[in-house]
Amino acid sequence: MQEYEKFVITDIEGYTPQIGRLVSMMNYARSVTIDSVRNLTPSQLDFLLDEKANSIGALLLHIASTDYFFRILSFENRELTAEEDEEWAAASYLGERGREQIKGNGLDYYINILNIERQKVLDLLKTVNDEWLYKEMPLWDDKPANNYFMWFHVFEDEINHRGQINLIRKRFPGDMQA
Repeated sequence: MQEYEKFVITDIEGYTPQIGRLVSMMNYARSVTIDSVRNLTPSQLDFLLDEKANSIGALLLHIASTDYFFRILSFENRELTAEEDEEWAAASYLGERGREQIKGNGLDYYINILNIERQKVLDLLKTVNDEWLYKEMPLWDDKPANNYFMWFHVFEDEINHRGQINLIRKRFPGDMQA
C-alpha cells in the first residue's frame, strides 16, 4: 500500500471521476488497516479476547471475504455458489468456525489475500464507468441498493473491523504487547 503524503479524495488515473474518488477512500482505509497490524506475530493475530471473540487474523480474512462477496455480486450480478460460500464461510461468518479454522498464519498470509482480492476489485473498477455506480439490485432481504452503496459498505465494514482490531491490540496480555 502506498504511504500518504497528503489526504485528498481525488480523481485517480485509469478510473472515471466518481470511481476514482471511491478508490481513493478504499485505498486510504486499506492503508490504515495494514498499518494497524504491521509487525504482528502469529500469536497476536490468533489472540482471542474471550470464547466468543474473533481474532485479528479472522477479521483480516473477513475484510478480504467482503471484497470477494461484493465483487461477485456487483460485477458478476450473482450470489456465491455453494462452493464459493463454503470456501469463504469461516472468514465471512466468523464465529466458532472462524475461531477453529483461522489460526496459525503469519501476517504475510493475510496481507497477501487482502492484496489479491483488492487488486481484482481495482482491476474491475477500471472496466466500468460512473453510471455503473448507480446500477441497482436487491441486497439484504431484497432491499434496493446500488453499486455505490455496496462499495461504500465494503470500506465502511473494513473501518468497523479495524476498530475491533485496535481494541484487541489494546487488550493483548503483557507478554504479547506490540
